[in-house]
Order: sequence, then structure tokens, then C-alpha cells
Amino acid sequence: MELHSLQVFLTVATERSFSRAAAKLLRTQPAVSLAVQRLELELGEKLIDRSGKELLLTDAGRNVLDYARRFQSLQQELENSIAELRDNSAGRLTIGANESTTLYLLRHIARYRELYPKVKVQVRRSLSSKIPAELLDGNLELGVISYDPGDTRLRSKVIFTDSLAFIVSPEHRLANRKTVSLSELGPEIFIAHNVVSPYRDLVLRQFQEHKVALRMEVEMPTIESIRKLVQSNLGVAFLPRMCVEQEIEQKVVCEVRVKEMHVERKIRLIYPTRRALSHAAAAFLDVVG
Repeated sequence: MELHSLQVFLTVATERSFSRAAAKLLRTQPAVSLAVQRLELELGEKLIDRSGKELLLTDAGRNVLDYARRFQSLQQELENSIAELRDNSAGRLTIGANESTTLYLLRHIARYRELYPKVKVQVRRSLSSKIPAELLDGNLELGVISYDPGDTRLRSKVIFTDSLAFIVSPEHRLANRKTVSLSELGPEIFIAHNVVSPYRDLVLRQFQEHKVALRMEVEMPTIESIRKLVQSNLGVAFLPRMCVEQEIEQKVVCEVRVKEMHVERKIRLIYPTRRALSHAAAAFLDVVG
């Protein structure tokens, strides 16, 4: 069934005249009559009683009129909804990020919400290694990761450049040092993040290349738990500087530069190359610049 035929019938029933309906629809009267006849043929019911001078609806015609009005209302709702999406006054934005990369989104989300307060923003916690696949499968619109996905099906934009910070407790033997060499870290107990990442592999390689033992005797699932253990002087850790910036400023942990370990951490916003972005996602890309 074509919605156009219902619209023609609705106009005829509302105007109670084929000629007035034709004038309103900018169609010829025979064309309007034919559209109604086709609808009657498709439904297998007469909708209009043409026996008298006055146009009257049959019982079936009154039923169809009710549904035609509902369809018209739904069509208007649909058009309004699309217009709102286009103007970013409605819609939803879903971004995938892990525990640490979420922090790099906060200022961008704050700005985005100022500009588009009616768009619902959901940051979905995901494993960084899984985010590219989730984007390609259509489960996410945007993703934030700390490595180059190396996939031509994805585009990436660097939104922040961070570094790995070596942190210790204020009570630790190295707390008052500005710099240390890698060889001095052999005796230390490292609190490690038990999530696979390129930066974990990089730290492991550096220690191996310098033939320094790396004692990862404690592994934790979250950055917050690692930070708390370091704060309590139960070990040391390499963490993204953004994640410990406030604690360093408040001097609840101390940052010590490791001479051989200057590691840049590029935070990338990634999205599919071929799939069209929603208006909400495209607007977020504009906000992050």
C-alpha cells in the first residue's frame, strides 16, 4: 500500500469533494479519482458511497480515514524527528573508550553539551583492543584509543598527546629525585595494569633491552587501584600522566623522570571510513577540532 494513496483519500474525505481535493493536491480530478479507486481495489472494499449527490464514507471508509490520519501524524513526527537530528537538538551519541582514555574526552563532552544539550551522550566502557572491531560492526559511532589502529577502514584524529609518568609514594626512597636511570629500578616492585596495551609492551621491551629485571609482582584491573597502592607505598608504577596529574599537583604521589623512558602517548578519536556519521557524531568531530 502506498502512503500517497492514503494521503489522496484523506484529502478527499476531509474536503468531501473530489474537485476540491484535486485543487488542494494540485492534481487533476481524474487522477485523484483513480488514486482512490486503486486504494479500494487494493483493500477490496468500497470506501466512498458515490450513489448520492453528497460524498459519504462507507464503514470501511471511516476505518481507513482513521488510519490515514494516524499515518499522517506519524509522517509529521518522522519529519520533525529528522529535522531535530539535523539541527542536533535531538539524537544520541555513543563513544567507546576504556578507563583511562575516557578522561581525555571530558573537556570535549563538556563543550559538546554546551552546544547541543538535547543530544544524549553515552560513553561505553570497552576494551581498547576491541574498539576498532566494534566500530566496524556498527556497535559504536566513535571510539577513543591510544594507538594507531592501522586499518584503512578506520580514520583517526589525534585529540591529545600525553606521556607515561613514573610515579612513587612521597615516602619512597626516590620521591625527592628529579630523575633516575632505568638500572636503578631493578629492586622496585611494579604495580602493573593487567590490560594488554602497546605501552605495557614498550615498557617490557625497554627493561629487557637494558637488561634490568622488571618485578611485576602485583597486577590490578583499574588505574585507580594502582594509584592507591602506589600512594600507600606498596609499589611503583608507570601510568598515563593525565590519570595522575591531579595527584601529582596535590603531592599525594611524586613523578620521577626515568632518563631512558620518554614515551609519548597519542590519544586518537577513530571512526569508520566508509560509513556515514550521524549528525550528532559529525558535530562532535567538529567540536574536538
